[in-house]
Amino acid sequence: MKLLILGFAALLATGSAFADTPAAAPIIHDKTGFFVHLDVAKELSSTDISQACGIVPARFNYLDHQGREHQLDYQVQGMGCINDH
Repeated sequence: MKLLILGFAALLATGSAFADTPAAAPIIHDKTGFFVHLDVAKELSSTDISQACGIVPARFNYLDHQGREHQLDYQVQGMGCINDH
């Protein structure tokens, strides 16, 4: 009986060790500034500024060549201003 209980406990312990899912890789937050080199392999998303007017916050999400996800937050001039020539 003790052997059966020990075997069942070992089975539960082994099963819970394999049940853990690995955590997702954290997103890398890039710094803004002049002459910042971005290693962009694939664009994931970017803020639509076509209807925005003035200086607005924008975000660019991308994957680098090693498959890591990056996020870049920056300020940009919107393109939706009326009477802007």
